[in-house]
Amino acid sequence: MALATTGGGLGGSLGGGERVLAGLTAAYVLFTTFWPLAELFSAALAPGEDGTVLGVMRETLASRATGRALWGSLATSGLSVLISAGLGIALAFAVSLFRLRSRAILTFLILMPLIVPSQTMALAWIELFGAGSPLLAPLGLAPAAGTTNPLYSAGGIALVMGVEHMPLVFIATRAALRTLPADLIEAARILGIPPHRIGAGIILPVILPSAVAGGLLAFTAAIGNFGVPALLGIPGRVSVLTTLIYQRLNGFGPAAAGQVAVLAMLMTAIAAGALILRGLVLARLAVPLPAGRPFEPTRRAPLVETVLWLVVLAISIAPLVALVMTALLPAIGVPFGLERVSLDPFSRVLANDAVRRAFANSLFLAVGCALVSVIVAVPFAYLTRHHRTLLVRAIDVAVEAPWVVPGTVVALGMILAFLPPLPLVGISLYGTMAILMVAYLARFLPLVLRPVTAAAAAIDPALDEAGRIVGAGLLRRLGVLFLPGVLPAAVAGAILVVMTAVNELTLSALLWSSGHETIGVMVFALQYEGSSTAAAAVAVLSAAMVFAICALATLLARWLPQGMLPWRD
Repeated sequence: MALATTGGGLGGSLGGGERVLAGLTAAYVLFTTFWPLAELFSAALAPGEDGTVLGVMRETLASRATGRALWGSLATSGLSVLISAGLGIALAFAVSLFRLRSRAILTFLILMPLIVPSQTMALAWIELFGAGSPLLAPLGLAPAAGTTNPLYSAGGIALVMGVEHMPLVFIATRAALRTLPADLIEAARILGIPPHRIGAGIILPVILPSAVAGGLLAFTAAIGNFGVPALLGIPGRVSVLTTLIYQRLNGFGPAAAGQVAVLAMLMTAIAAGALILRGLVLARLAVPLPAGRPFEPTRRAPLVETVLWLVVLAISIAPLVALVMTALLPAIGVPFGLERVSLDPFSRVLANDAVRRAFANSLFLAVGCALVSVIVAVPFAYLTRHHRTLLVRAIDVAVEAPWVVPGTVVALGMILAFLPPLPLVGISLYGTMAILMVAYLARFLPLVLRPVTAAAAAIDPALDEAGRIVGAGLLRRLGVLFLPGVLPAAVAGAILVVMTAVNELTLSALLWSSGHETIGVMVFALQYEGSSTAAAAVAVLSAAMVFAICALATLLARWLPQGMLPWRD
């Protein structure tokens, strides 16, 4: 019985059932990931109209619009990283190095800009800094009536993206601070080393690689961000690559496929460069630490806790409060007052067929994507644990691509692959719910696969071997021996998919069609049309749904793998 578990090709390394399982998984990844990305590269590398080699790429890269959008993306993303790094590192130090009474709630509030959908946070900041700001106007701090919102600028885009991606730096830095050996810190204190030298000589070398890696991850997220540049940049005439792709496809349709494919490849190259640099930073700058008990904060700091509350109120609470207050006003421009508070905006949006359909579509896509991802991830994790052949390793790398590259790139690949009728069946998926589902499945599979794979690594392979010896078939071993060990991780991954997908905008903005709207698309469309109170009402409802999912995840925390919920210690 040939049961090679490492190396080699498919033939001779897998049994009949495992070979079928690997083949089905390969076909799934080929359909959802490889084919769309291959179509994207093909369109970008196409010759020009006169037959010039790489003509489409040359023309697009030479365009002034491309140069302007490239510079806009680099400038806003670079500035946003400075904001993310400054805030994220400072907050991680405060939360990790001091004993705080309200650490759990503060951590959740710090992570809130990442949990709340991008377009919702952007809309919340717009309402906070607008001329009719329900919070700033009564204090005389809002812009004068009739003036442009100051966030409709490159600086405004950088500010909102910086706050939104700050949790990526915070999480990375806090994880590094948790590895600080307490014995090393205490020995330095006993020797009388001043605190500033402990910080520079011990703490900084430990957290620097993680902080830089978190900053590069924030840069990658900013390059691919669509919600913030769309809501702030389009009104402010600030062009970035994601909005240029959106505008080209909206204006020229499939005729612009080659040009936008080049723009998508440009975004992918920038994101890939940042991720490669992140890997090098973690590999080259990582500091080996002696084993020992981790550092636990013992010093209480009431002043630090007070400052922390002021910061999170400013970056997490105030924008959402302004959004809720706007959603309670009967019309745009009406000053906020208790006598004017009305639930009419919520009633109107809930009575709107398109809004109700958007919520139903988003829930269907998010839950459906989560369920299918679990069905795919569990058997594939079994293969990665017991049969890491060359094919399985290749699939394992391929499934990461749609999550690593910007969402706009994934959406464009879907258009190019599924706009023509499918071979054999002659049906086009473009303009249907199916293309949205395929895009979601490609994009969010890693959110389930990675925790399930990590859980599978802890399962003793001898358990599967014992099942083989007693004659248990593949399906029985999967269901009885393997599934119970990875089920909590699969549930956690499914929750993450629902939280992320239910308010997704980047994919949906390019792939939605009439009757197939999503929540993110409705928020963007209502705000773009000037219906600010309706957009605010939909955004508040979507944020409430996300918080409800977070509450459910917290209730299930005892059954989920440790570390799956970043707001829990």
